[in-house]
Amino acid sequence: MRFCMVTTFYPPYNFGGDGIFVHQLSNELAKRGHYVEVVHCTDAYHIMGGRAPSTTYSDHPNVTVHALKSPLGLFSPLATHQTGRPILKSSRLEEILKKPFDVIHYHNISLVGGPKILQYGRGIKLYTLHEYWLVCPTHMLFKFNREACTHQQCLSCTLIHRRPLQFWRYTDMIAESVKHVDLFLAPSEFTKNKHLEMGLKVPIVELPYFTSRWQGGEVTALRSRRQTPYFLFVGRLEKIKGLQTLIPLFRHYEKAQLWVVGVGDYEPALRRMAQDSPNIKFLRYQSGEELRILYEQAVATIVPSLWYEVFGIVILESFAQRTPVIVRNRGGMPKVIEESGGGYVYDTEKELLRAMDQFWGDQNLRDALGRRGYEALQHKWRAEPHIQHYLELIKQIATARRQKMLVEKIS
Repeated sequence: MRFCMVTTFYPPYNFGGDGIFVHQLSNELAKRGHYVEVVHCTDAYHIMGGRAPSTTYSDHPNVTVHALKSPLGLFSPLATHQTGRPILKSSRLEEILKKPFDVIHYHNISLVGGPKILQYGRGIKLYTLHEYWLVCPTHMLFKFNREACTHQQCLSCTLIHRRPLQFWRYTDMIAESVKHVDLFLAPSEFTKNKHLEMGLKVPIVELPYFTSRWQGGEVTALRSRRQTPYFLFVGRLEKIKGLQTLIPLFRHYEKAQLWVVGVGDYEPALRRMAQDSPNIKFLRYQSGEELRILYEQAVATIVPSLWYEVFGIVILESFAQRTPVIVRNRGGMPKVIEESGGGYVYDTEKELLRAMDQFWGDQNLRDALGRRGYEALQHKWRAEPHIQHYLELIKQIATARRQKMLVEKIS
């Protein structure tokens, strides 16, 4: 089968989990004999403050990557942001998407083409809801850059986020464009329900993320080599990720340190908050074997996100190293812990401290919950079960469309 992935960010030109997921999905499909073309926008990466990539990502030979770059540079994603259309890249996008793809799969399209790009191309069309862009101008439902949104005040919230207003959001552009998509995929039940609750009238099914990172690798006994126990935070350093709620706690927590992996605009403020505490270590960006060992040797991974996380790939990466996870009761994360038994969910700082103390003080408990997370990962959130479900959904759409040749390809 021939697939086209349309996304604003793709490694190494990406910031978070959505780009990593698209990379893994594309390559897992390619390993299974499918042909995948990926379209992404390097101008968007740079306008969002992205630096020259310091790492490289390899792709399967069956994956072709189109890294779009306009002669007008940053004006291209800005024009898309303001019009909802791929103004300066429309001809190139039309050229790519007119190819006879069996499936066009949209991901984060905010700056690569806006809602109008959903009308480009033919074939079965899927859209993964990696965030809340279709129902929120700031993408994250993080009201006034302070708290999870429970009552919309979009105009004032957009201004407080220092985002230019998008007047096309007050037209029928989104409503008309989403009609061109056959099926929307939500990484969690929470994300599905939140979009429906906010008025997105489209067919949505839950299809959780997976990770193929460190698949098949043996977990070694390196954990005992660390003399200083630590809890691990992995994520972009932004307010929505909630690291600022951990720093005051760890400045006075004597049993273990907090090790922070990630970069972002909020980093200077977080470092000031930490006040050079020897109990808090900022490790900047880490990848590959270094990141794997950090997960493996941690007492537990903490995910304190304040926004409605759609899923939390960090949880799966931690499970891959048999390390348990403590998550805030927010978004799609609690269900992952509930289904796996691989950690704890907290609402208050007192509950967080209790979970930390239990893992720090009981190695057997820590190992048992880490093992549960690992076992659940193998059954629920690895590539094989995900791809099987993914192709079955495509087959159902093809059957409804009476596309016998495509059904036969899948079968």
